[in-house]
Amino acid sequence: TMGLLDISFLSDLKRMNKRQVFYQFLSFGMIVSSALMIWKGLIFVVVLSGSMEPGFYRGDLLFLTNDLEDPIRAGDIAVFRIKGRDIPIVHRVLQVHERDDGYVKFLTKGDNNAIDDRGLYAPGQLWLEKGDVIGRAKGFVPYIGMVTIVMNDYPKFKYAVLGLLGIFVLLNREA
Repeated sequence: TMGLLDISFLSDLKRMNKRQVFYQFLSFGMIVSSALMIWKGLIFVVVLSGSMEPGFYRGDLLFLTNDLEDPIRAGDIAVFRIKGRDIPIVHRVLQVHERDDGYVKFLTKGDNNAIDDRGLYAPGQLWLEKGDVIGRAKGFVPYIGMVTIVMNDYPKFKYAVLGLLGIFVLLNREA
C-alpha cells in the first residue's frame, strides 16, 4: 500500500513514457477546467457573513434564479453586487418602488442587521436597480460552502489540496 508521503510515485512516473505523462497532465487539466466550468456555470453563492441569521448562516450554499420576467418583491432574498466591490451581498428586499414605465428600484437589509443597506451601497447610491442583482435565492444547502470559506481564508490549504489532487491524478493511471 502507498502512504500519503510515500515517494514511490516517482518510480511510477519514471516508468511512464512521454505520451503517458502528457496524458496524465492533460487529464488533470480537464478535471480542473471541468470543475471550474461547473462552478461558474451553476448560479449559486456562498453566504460569507452572519448578516442573514437566523435564515441563512455563514457557509450556507444558496441556489439562485435570475428570471427577468419575475418581478422583485419585498421579502425576496436578493444577491447583489455593489459597484467597485467584488464580493456579492445576500440580503432581503425591504422596499420596492416601481414606475409605470417598468423602472424598479429597491432597498435591502440583512435580517440580522439593525439598519438598511444604504451604508453599504456605492457613494451617493440610495437604491438598488435590477442591474445590480445577480439572482434571488430559491433554495439552499446548509454549511456546504464552508469549504469555499476555508479555501479563501487559508490559501495554503487550498494549494495543498490542489497539489494532492494533482498527484492523485498523475498516479491514477488507467490500465
